[in-house]
Amino acid sequence: MDKKDEIIARQMEIIRSMTEQNLRRVGSDLWGSGAPAPRPPAESGEKTEKETQEISAAEKTPAATAPAKEDIKALQKELDGYIGLENVKGEVRSLINMAQVYQKRRENDLPVADMSLHMVFSGNPGTGKTMIARLMARVYHSLGILSKGHLVEVDRSGLVAGYVGQTAIKTSKVLEQAAGGVLFIDEAYTLTFGTAENDFGQEAVDTILKAMEDNREDLVVIVAGYTERMHDFIESNPGLRSRFNRYLEFPDYTPEEMLEIFRENCKKSCYEPSKAALDALRSYFEKMPASRRRTFGNARGVRNVFERILSCQANRLAEKEQVSREDLMQLLPADVEAATRDS
Repeated sequence: MDKKDEIIARQMEIIRSMTEQNLRRVGSDLWGSGAPAPRPPAESGEKTEKETQEISAAEKTPAATAPAKEDIKALQKELDGYIGLENVKGEVRSLINMAQVYQKRRENDLPVADMSLHMVFSGNPGTGKTMIARLMARVYHSLGILSKGHLVEVDRSGLVAGYVGQTAIKTSKVLEQAAGGVLFIDEAYTLTFGTAENDFGQEAVDTILKAMEDNREDLVVIVAGYTERMHDFIESNPGLRSRFNRYLEFPDYTPEEMLEIFRENCKKSCYEPSKAALDALRSYFEKMPASRRRTFGNARGVRNVFERILSCQANRLAEKEQVSREDLMQLLPADVEAATRDS
């Protein structure tokens, strides 16, 4: 093993050790309380063959026992701790308040109007749509609206089959898995956008609409995607327009919010960026051209930059004779500049 490899191996061993400590702490604080284990946010383009296999396996596995309900105030505090998304947070708080009032009216034998909780999330990738959907599933379960409070995330490939009659079967299995929780359909507009005559996306939509009516007491459907395309998707079918009446727009993160997301990544992985390094990264975010910003990926893009910076730090440390613990944790302007030079 050469010197560079040795340094990288040493760095990764420290990261692994710290990560395991963090996971044990989080597991004790959160999972031990009965909350569902968090999954990493996923946006468009991230579905894998593994996820498809997991859905198939879940179809054959008996439904798990519903997790314990969580404290609503703790969930609201978690919501407040998310970076940015101020308008989204306000809408979510209103939904929580309305659900609580409906619950109290039932407890006092007062009539309640039908409350539609199906939602449309619109915005660019990496803006937190899946994260909020997962939180809403936990909130609705804790308020007694959903019996399980889990999230099932799919895209077109998880719903549409390639042969006549199979799409309804495939979609019905996903809906069965989502019963008692939230079905989150990413890039939902692909079910109807520019489809050919022999496309089966509309069959999936019809199956979902029927399930939303038949299981309206214990199923929430959230559709998500780019803003303009989601508008066209909802307008493509009267049934969609009538069932989705709540719209949450997820704006792109500002340069300062992206910098805060970077700081959080550093904190979780035990890195300490210098002030000059943060200033260099802030300048990079602020000067990013509009054409680049559209494809950057928001929080996901920040994560990619973070990983490139770690790679550049490893290259820098490979040139040193002695590498201390502090060296392994510190991120310098040179690391940021090297990572963002050609992007």
